[in-house]
Amino acid sequence: MADQPTFSGLRTFLQLPDRRDEKPDVTIVGIPFDLGTTNRPGCRFGPAAIRDASLMLVDGDHPELRVNPATDLRCIDAGDLDIANGYLDQSLEMIETQVRAIDSHLIVLGGDHTVTLPILRAQAARHGKGVSLVHFDAHVDTWKDNFGGPVGHGTPFHYAAQEGLIDAKASIQIGIRSPVENATMDYTRDELGFHVITAEDVHIGGVEVVVAAIKKTVGDNAAYLTFDIDAIDPSQAPGTGTPEVGGLFTWQALAILKKLGDVNWVGMDMVEVAPAYDQAQITSLAAATFVWTYLSLLAAKKAG
Repeated sequence: MADQPTFSGLRTFLQLPDRRDEKPDVTIVGIPFDLGTTNRPGCRFGPAAIRDASLMLVDGDHPELRVNPATDLRCIDAGDLDIANGYLDQSLEMIETQVRAIDSHLIVLGGDHTVTLPILRAQAARHGKGVSLVHFDAHVDTWKDNFGGPVGHGTPFHYAAQEGLIDAKASIQIGIRSPVENATMDYTRDELGFHVITAEDVHIGGVEVVVAAIKKTVGDNAAYLTFDIDAIDPSQAPGTGTPEVGGLFTWQALAILKKLGDVNWVGMDMVEVAPAYDQAQITSLAAATFVWTYLSLLAAKKAG
């Protein structure tokens, strides 16, 4: 049990320390950025909301993986990265520079999905280009323009693929269901080569089929997990800017994640949490629980 009530103490993720003398296994940072949104803004407040909700998870071990990532890993919450509010391009450059300076396994609390692009650019310097992307989302995010602007939360994986940051043919998208032009979907599947699993595929095919598809697609390649909270149905995660009905349930996403411990993970982000659209914090709690589960996978792998 925690030494104090979950509603008090440090407001970091899982009440983690904000610094350590030794190199941590994992560094968590927030990116309070929503300049790339095309619908409802507000996910600049996502990092703080996810951290607050994470305090519900400090009371013990993961019930199935039997680890406590807060104690079984050397983790820090290094606070929020700096941005130039109002200046999208400058902010993306600043994010990339700051991520490059983090020399440990990185978990990012966003922020809108634009931030994944500078993260991948920075990660390529450490892990090399051509990582696999495991992408939970309602949207493919491979549009070639951001509905009038060149870069935004609808474009990161178009640019990431074109720059060779990811190997799209060894990457997979789970939960896709939004309206999308046929040309964009054909570009995503046929030209780039993404393996696309719709939300309906998850509902009908089941968790084991999805897990098998992820492992087959990724193989032994280094993999980066990017999780847009709108992959989850808005009945269970209303606090996001572009909700789409018919999404995954939280239990499905958790069941999938828990079976991916042997994937060669190199980092994660959790994006698009906009707490103003959710009065009950259920979106933030879902996001925090997905991050906690990912941390538990890392702790279980470390424990051997």
